[in-house]
Amino acid sequence: MGDKWDFGREGFLEVVRLDAKGYVANFSAGIFFKSAQGTAIFDKSTLNILYVFEGDKAKKYGGAHRRILNFPLVIGKKWNDEFRRIQPDGFHGGNVAETIKVVGREEVVVPAGKFKVLKLEYQTSYGPPGLGPIYESKVWYWYSPEVKYLVKGHYGKGYVEATKPVDPSFSGEREDWKLISYKLKK
Repeated sequence: MGDKWDFGREGFLEVVRLDAKGYVANFSAGIFFKSAQGTAIFDKSTLNILYVFEGDKAKKYGGAHRRILNFPLVIGKKWNDEFRRIQPDGFHGGNVAETIKVVGREEVVVPAGKFKVLKLEYQTSYGPPGLGPIYESKVWYWYSPEVKYLVKGHYGKGYVEATKPVDPSFSGEREDWKLISYKLKK
């Protein structure tokens, strides 16, 4: 409890309590989608996103990045996830497939410091039911065991998020981000 990661313009993630379901954390801005903010419950052993709060109720989370981390992380490990994206109009949407793999070890320097990390490749494909993927994109994340979370994100050319109907000022394109600071309660 009390661990906090600050990503500057991409927001923050802060563990506020531990309950029977997992770590309860507040988040803002780009931790999930660019326009998302609120409270989520992360699984204690895998750090998968289990629930997102809507008011006082924890609702099972079935969206993007719910399994971005899936411990233990070892080079070559690969996992998949899928979800259905429904647009705000309730009619348009499609299937999203996510593939995440641990591709190597590196050392990175970000504003929060210099860290030995595991590099993750996140690939997503999206398409209307029955038509197959209409776009595919990649993101690379760097996870630091020392920091206990992601320290950097790099979005491949053409990566977009379909959040414009939710946030009209957001074009759907993402900018790279880096960890600005962090605090871990030992």
